[in-house]
Amino acid sequence: MLFNSFIFIFAFLPATLLGYFVAGAYRREWAAVWLVAASLAFYAWWDPRYLPLLLVSAVTNFLFGRALSTRAGSRVLIFMGISFNLLLLAYFKYSNFIVANVQALSGFRLEMHQVILPLGISFFTFTQIAFLLDVFRGEVREAKPIHYLLFVTYFPHLIAGPILHHKEMMPQFSHPRTYQFDPEKLLTGCAIFVIGLFKKAVLADGVAPYANTAFKAAEDGAQFLMPDAWSAALAYTFQLYFDFSGYCDMAIGASLMFGIALPLNFNSPYKSRSIVEFWRRWHMTLSRFLRDYLYIPLGGSRKGGVRRYVNLFITMLLGGLWHGAGWTFVIWGALHGAYLCINHAFDIARAKTRIAIPEHILSVAGWALTFCAVVVGWVIFRAGSVSAALNVLAGMADLTLSGPVFHPRPEARFQAWIWCVALLGVTLLAPNTQEFMRDYLMGITRPDKGATLFGSPFLFRMTARWAMVVGVFLCAGLVCLPQPTSFLYFNF
Repeated sequence: MLFNSFIFIFAFLPATLLGYFVAGAYRREWAAVWLVAASLAFYAWWDPRYLPLLLVSAVTNFLFGRALSTRAGSRVLIFMGISFNLLLLAYFKYSNFIVANVQALSGFRLEMHQVILPLGISFFTFTQIAFLLDVFRGEVREAKPIHYLLFVTYFPHLIAGPILHHKEMMPQFSHPRTYQFDPEKLLTGCAIFVIGLFKKAVLADGVAPYANTAFKAAEDGAQFLMPDAWSAALAYTFQLYFDFSGYCDMAIGASLMFGIALPLNFNSPYKSRSIVEFWRRWHMTLSRFLRDYLYIPLGGSRKGGVRRYVNLFITMLLGGLWHGAGWTFVIWGALHGAYLCINHAFDIARAKTRIAIPEHILSVAGWALTFCAVVVGWVIFRAGSVSAALNVLAGMADLTLSGPVFHPRPEARFQAWIWCVALLGVTLLAPNTQEFMRDYLMGITRPDKGATLFGSPFLFRMTARWAMVVGVFLCAGLVCLPQPTSFLYFNF
């Protein structure tokens, strides 16, 4: 079931809210059970055959967590628990990739049925690995099976994140006020959900045809003129941002309607002035997971400069592989690993030499270089093959063309650039969702009040004027829903 569908907006979400608050008025355990049942129905809507997989994963990890909390044989248990999760993920996500590469290298034909990637497996697997490691460290403990099942299956985050920490969610599930109807949280959640719907249905899906057409041509072997290559790369750059950012807004908004706060996942990443800053702003919960459960355990920066760069590179390489089973994802992860190493080396060299660079020059140059580096990376991330990525990248570099050239219609070329320029303006000049809603965000979603430069005219208020603005956004989103498209991160 898609957030951006009529059945979710006008049937599933209202019915789930009604049942939740009616049950919560009697007993909060009933409300939790209702929310678990609704979440399982939400997941089964895609393919009920994979519902047992989700339940087996949740039950097994809960049992591992309970055993780990006794601290008896914990090292063996944590190894077994993490191995269980990684093997499950490896089979469903990487077996096709591994078999294809073994066949290509060896020439042997391996008979194996095509494994379908279950929706959300990367997200609920990483969420539970974090839980097991936190239990192993003695930081959390979970005694209530229904709360753990809700933590894993909770439908707003289940399919495409954000990646949750157990210690963020359990206090909310245990608090009686969570299950009480709160009109302000409901209205705030509705507004955030509508903003996300607008981002997805109007902005992301609006620019998507230009990116899809160009990358399909690249996959078919077409070469690119420089303007068309850059418009394709930029179109996907903005499609991906507004698609995933829109999903996360809709997830945060839907969750807040139930009185439950989810962590932020985006903070205007295309405003970043370095790759280090970009990864603090883009997919923030994944960056947090990779830092806390991979980079730091590898040694972080504690074992010398060379080891620090190796750890950075390995972390991003595995982060790229997490996104998908393909060489383009491996290359993308390696590229960002190299970016981070260069970024850190530059910062160290600048600090040692004490070269005085005017701040405004450093900011503009840093932003331009970072943005271009990210766009180049997204070309590799989006392309269906390495050769397709090279076709687009060659066009961006204005290299000599050999072969058929991609020639979009003149009006399509013009429209693509209009979309790209307009969306660049939105990402750089408009307040992001947490800035816009800063006075109404609650719990772990609440941003620093000093994080925005935008004054009160740009801040949401519970007024008739802002209700009309949100209504316009809602109407625009609904107009684009007759043929809803899935979110890009469903594939990861």
